[in-house]
Amino acid sequence: MATVTAPAPRIALPGILKQRAVHKLLLLAVAAAILVPLANARWASGSWPGALTVDLTDPLTKTSDWIIDNRDSHPLFLYGFGHVSNAVVLSVRAVYLVLLAAGWAGVSAFAGLVAWRVAGVKLALGTAAAFVACGLLGMWIPTMQTLALMIVAVLASVVVGALLGLAAGLSDRMDRILRPILDTMQVLPAFAYLLPVVLVFGIGVPAAVLATVVYAAPPMARLTSLGLRGADKEVLEAVESLGSTARQRLVTARIPLARKELLLGLNQTIMMALSMAVIASVIGAGGLGDRVYQALASVDVGAALAAGIPIVLLAVVLDRITGAAGDGTPGSGRSSRAGWAYALVAAVAVAVAGRLAGRLDWPDSWTLNIAEPVNRAVDWMTAHLYSGVPVVGGTADWAGHFTTWVLDPVRDGLQGLPWWSVLLIVAALAWVIGTWRTALTAVLAMAAIGVLGVWKPSLDTLSQVLAAVAVTLVLGFATGIAAARSDRFERMLRPVLDVFQTMPQFVYLIPVVALFGVGRAPAVAAAVVYALPAVVRITTQGLRQVDQASLESARSLGATTGQQIRQVQLPLARPALLLAVNQGVVLVLAVVIIGGLVGGGALGYDVVFGLAQGDLATGLVAGAAIVCLGLMLDRVTQPTERRTKKGA
Repeated sequence: MATVTAPAPRIALPGILKQRAVHKLLLLAVAAAILVPLANARWASGSWPGALTVDLTDPLTKTSDWIIDNRDSHPLFLYGFGHVSNAVVLSVRAVYLVLLAAGWAGVSAFAGLVAWRVAGVKLALGTAAAFVACGLLGMWIPTMQTLALMIVAVLASVVVGALLGLAAGLSDRMDRILRPILDTMQVLPAFAYLLPVVLVFGIGVPAAVLATVVYAAPPMARLTSLGLRGADKEVLEAVESLGSTARQRLVTARIPLARKELLLGLNQTIMMALSMAVIASVIGAGGLGDRVYQALASVDVGAALAAGIPIVLLAVVLDRITGAAGDGTPGSGRSSRAGWAYALVAAVAVAVAGRLAGRLDWPDSWTLNIAEPVNRAVDWMTAHLYSGVPVVGGTADWAGHFTTWVLDPVRDGLQGLPWWSVLLIVAALAWVIGTWRTALTAVLAMAAIGVLGVWKPSLDTLSQVLAAVAVTLVLGFATGIAAARSDRFERMLRPVLDVFQTMPQFVYLIPVVALFGVGRAPAVAAAVVYALPAVVRITTQGLRQVDQASLESARSLGATTGQQIRQVQLPLARPALLLAVNQGVVLVLAVVIIGGLVGGGALGYDVVFGLAQGDLATGLVAGAAIVCLGLMLDRVTQPTERRTKKGA
């Protein structure tokens, strides 16, 4: 009789060992056990090896000298870049002269009438009041300079972005080519765009406009492509069944269906162009940004605030007008062509009346000098609030303690780690959250920083980013959870977040300098305030989108509010929270770099020094390191789900 042998039972793995992340961690532990002793024996000192460093000072200096020597004689500049530069200068000057010819009354009336046609009387009055406030602060001419540069840069950005988006929206191959380029461009800090254009165009308006175009075009390209690809398939099939050509389908169906995305792209392009136009004052853009830059350089908080308020007003007005246009809900009668014609005639009539009355320029007697009272207030704060305040201490004490207890230990810890261990940590984090391609990209980006010879300054910048991100996430997650749990709190918070999200990066430096002086802590504080609104919004949205049935089940089982948040909402909102971390890191890096203007040091200082002193070798190397650091941080913090959707 044959015996039937039962198969040996399989040993079931514990649940935690079945997770992919745990598998990766186990493989990383084995790799570390092998690689760490070898690396420690080979590079015991821990500092980046000089043999692996490439000194680019000589070639970059020679290249810079060649460009400067041949800028007025070489055909490449005479018949190529020279024509582009001249066209930019002429365009900006023409727009500026038109604005001056219209006068303060004509410009204010035109802006108010446009706002009325788009969104109604309330926004029209607010828009006109905003332009009048720019004049009252004595900043009418700088405002017109910034507005002229903005108009030219936005028009060019929209044209370039729309063409790229059109190509990506209609061609899968072009979409695959452009997607990683646009992804990379969107994570780069604004300062990184200044250096290449300065190398080619020198200091001045052309470099500022072209840097703004390069910075502001990607959102238009991405949203144009998204709108064209997201068009209703049934509508497109119906149009095609009528025998229309590809061009007719594009003009009559796809573009109208993508109207909301196109207007959102315009809104994002305008906001990014304004932010970059202000930052570009470092390379000679002039206007309001130059006033802020000069005031910050001399620590004149009053003058900086007088120029910063018009920047904020301009940002809020442009955001509201383009946002209202994107909503597509104009009031009755305001969308007719006759109404637009009447509005234009009214604006021209106001401009002509102002010209006949000799009131083109803003009257000096109508200006308010807020610089002196603001500086007196800052002096009072310095005397009474900076230090020695009982119990709580002063703002300077807070900044000093934060530097001593947080920034210095994090910086010293990072710089004390062996270089190879930093690369291993980067690889582990990127691989656990992403794929091996993500890890490879992050490691190569970090290694490139060492090759460029700026390892220690980059780790200094990284320490400021990590400290700022930690504070941002603690405050952002707590505020986002509170807003998700309370409709009333969210309504109160919404206008505050709207204003903070429209403010250009440069403006955040003004209040922190007034409160904390100069140094690394103020740079971190500005970065936290800049990144906080995005983290709060994403967290709130992610928690509110959690399945309500899951929450009801938890409540029916007697779960407390804390248990619902910890065990239901936060786990289900994990993709949104990871996205909030990613966006927080990218936004923090952008302002930490600009913090070099207020004593942040590290890579930001190198970029500012290179631009100010004409030392493009130092500036370009620091700019390249910033690009690599931004790419590494984006890859380490970017959720796998988001990357898969992007196709990266």
